[in-house]
Amino acid sequence: MSIFNGLNITASALTAGRLRMDVISSNMANVDTTRGKLVDGEWQPYKRKMVVTQPNQPGFSSFLNSAMKTTSQNGTVGNGVKVTGIVEDQTPNKLVYNPDHPDANEDGYVEMPNVDPLKEMVDLMSATRSYEANVTVFNANKSMLMKALEIGK
Repeated sequence: MSIFNGLNITASALTAGRLRMDVISSNMANVDTTRGKLVDGEWQPYKRKMVVTQPNQPGFSSFLNSAMKTTSQNGTVGNGVKVTGIVEDQTPNKLVYNPDHPDANEDGYVEMPNVDPLKEMVDLMSATRSYEANVTVFNANKSMLMKALEIGK
């Protein structure tokens, strides 16, 4: 196990959290975008996007640590998190009556994106808190490494 293992795990969480905040910001910026994607010659509204994450698969070092019995109490070594993809939310789009809108259908309804600003703000607050917690962990780990270096003086 490397002395930088904790920093690497936290850094992977920070990277995933930053991407999550970027995707949420993109969703908020496109909350009223009725022409998000051109499909078969017709404009489709923007679709809400979500970040999919999963734990990193254990590498060789995890198996080696397990064989040497230097793992944590539950028998596993953390490897951080990785982003496996960005997927579109399949929730149906909202129909809003606005006959003056250029994208209104013959009945006067406009198909609006499936982005809920309230839900996005809650997700953004959650992502921000998670990011802040990981920054705290990173700084604590860095502080412990600095104290370990001072022992050798």
